[in-house]
Amino acid sequence: MARAALPAGVTLSTWAEGLEHPWGLALLPQGGALVTERPGRLRVVSGQGQLSAPVAGVPRVDARGQGGLLDVVLHPDFARNGLVYLSYAEAGDGGNSTAVARGKLVQDGGQWRFADSQVVFRQAPKFASTLHFGSRLVFARDGKLFITLGERSSRQTRPDAQGLNTHHGKVVRINDDGSVPRDNPFVGDKGALPEIWSQGHRNPQGAALNPRTGELWVVEHGPQGGDELNVVRAGKNYGWPLYTYGEEYGGGRIGQEASPPGFEPPLYSWVPSVSPSGLAFYTSQAIPSWTGSLFTGALSGQALIRLQLDGEKVVREERLLTDLGSRIRDVVMGPSGELYLLTDARQGKILVLRGAGAAGS
Repeated sequence: MARAALPAGVTLSTWAEGLEHPWGLALLPQGGALVTERPGRLRVVSGQGQLSAPVAGVPRVDARGQGGLLDVVLHPDFARNGLVYLSYAEAGDGGNSTAVARGKLVQDGGQWRFADSQVVFRQAPKFASTLHFGSRLVFARDGKLFITLGERSSRQTRPDAQGLNTHHGKVVRINDDGSVPRDNPFVGDKGALPEIWSQGHRNPQGAALNPRTGELWVVEHGPQGGDELNVVRAGKNYGWPLYTYGEEYGGGRIGQEASPPGFEPPLYSWVPSVSPSGLAFYTSQAIPSWTGSLFTGALSGQALIRLQLDGEKVVREERLLTDLGSRIRDVVMGPSGELYLLTDARQGKILVLRGAGAAGS
């Protein structure tokens, strides 16, 4: 790992500001973006960085602790159907859990609305916790939707990550209408929830498709140490809480470090923790030295992390923007090779990194 300066010609600017704990960003095909604020607001950002009034019709969220309005993603056919998907903490019997709603982004008389909203997924069971909602949303090439889910940060629910009868500590995969794909790995298994794609996760807060393979990669929070980068494959078990490089807060062993056969070891791990959030593969030539890299934000690490890859091996880590002292919540690559970053703060911002001569937003 090395602290690094930005490459020559790369500039950092502020696109929008005045956001309260922004969490997820989705770029709109006609320009501008949608951005979530954890307290429960969805806003439209113009190409000039102006924020709309809060979008009407957004689901009510449980905005306590790490909960609230979280990720946002556009349907792959958004240009035709206008569908937007939101993940959020939803209160209900027994506590709360991650839910995903979809609706149409429409504009009436200058007011944006999240119209015809319907819930397409609810994490089960609900549990009384304000932590570990996971919540990243990624559409695969085949139109299926991946949802990352935390194990709710309780010693009571921690073992659930190793069972198939709850959604705690899982990545799930659904059709765009919320139905279950027939080829999910545990469909037909007695006692298994059919939405489950993989198990043994702690709190995955960054997810992206590898542009070369189409596979889902995630970054997830370990406890005290042991943050992980994983390739998430059907039916695989990623070990939590049996196998981890982390320990209890304040010290104390949780599980074993080495993953035996039957469990997937991480591609890369951080000890001490950096709290990775957001994930983006950089495929553009706009900043040539970054082409083929993987980027994640760091919350406790207060940096933008660049991972240089050789296939599925991380060969170098650089930490950028460490002088900002900002918690980076999300990272999104734009159509002209720019990188959009969300800073997780009461007065949060959307920052943009651009190479020399890159187009605007």
